[in-house]
Amino acid sequence: MKKLIKGLFFGFLAVTFMLNANAENMKKIDNVDVHYIAFGATFLTPKIAKAYNIERSRYNGVINISVLNNTEKNKPAKRVAISGKARNDLGQIKSLEFEEVIEGDAIYYLAQVKYSHEETFYFDITLNDGSGNKSFKFKQKFYVD
Repeated sequence: MKKLIKGLFFGFLAVTFMLNANAENMKKIDNVDVHYIAFGATFLTPKIAKAYNIERSRYNGVINISVLNNTEKNKPAKRVAISGKARNDLGQIKSLEFEEVIEGDAIYYLAQVKYSHEETFYFDITLNDGSGNKSFKFKQKFYVD
């Protein structure tokens, strides 16, 4: 079972990094580096989507956020309290429900958002690592494939 989970995790990370190969989505906020990406759920294999309870649909986006402690050697992953909202161009706001995933030394947070073709979302994310609230924003345009 551990091999299956480890394989799914590395598969998930491979897809995430493949999608993110052209530009690093990272914000340095005080003592943490926040890595983030948003992509269509169909980029995930059915096996990975099922393992992470993600609805694999052409109208579903996945938000993946990881937080690293930049004050320590090797920048270890850091647990945080995280919340966020997604707003589209029409001003509609959707609350994001993040699920914490811990696998070995890796910690990341996954959320999902429904979208339509060529819909842009403006994400407003707040996290607290024990030293106070930290916020950042990013945007992502989604396409129905």
